[in-house]
Amino acid sequence: MIASLTLILLAQLIGEAAARGAGLPVPGPVLGMALLLGFLILRDSGPPALLRLMPRPLTDGTLESTGKGLLANLSLMFVPAGAGIVGRLDVVQAQGLKLAVVIVASTVAALAVTVLVFVGVERLVGRGGGER
Repeated sequence: MIASLTLILLAQLIGEAAARGAGLPVPGPVLGMALLLGFLILRDSGPPALLRLMPRPLTDGTLESTGKGLLANLSLMFVPAGAGIVGRLDVVQAQGLKLAVVIVASTVAALAVTVLVFVGVERLVGRGGGER
């Protein structure tokens, strides 16, 4: 598990370094996640000789179990953010209306994009209409 967690954090670190070094407008953890996805795709569809070069957590399934463990405890990751908000209630009080508008607008936008993507995929798959 330690090696798997190290791989996840190393991918995030490389992504962060690439984003800051190249001045990209993409968050580093997103680049790190894409890098890790690339490794997993190579692992699953690459040549068998490549598997011998990859670190063990990528090939023996512990990376997946570590990721599932992190996802199972994801709510704990929000505790520091909540404590930070409570520590800055003066900012929330001064900017509360703006924050509420941004939260509502971004939620509506995310829901609208989700619906549009779903409808687009449904049309591509060919299940439009009453074929249920």
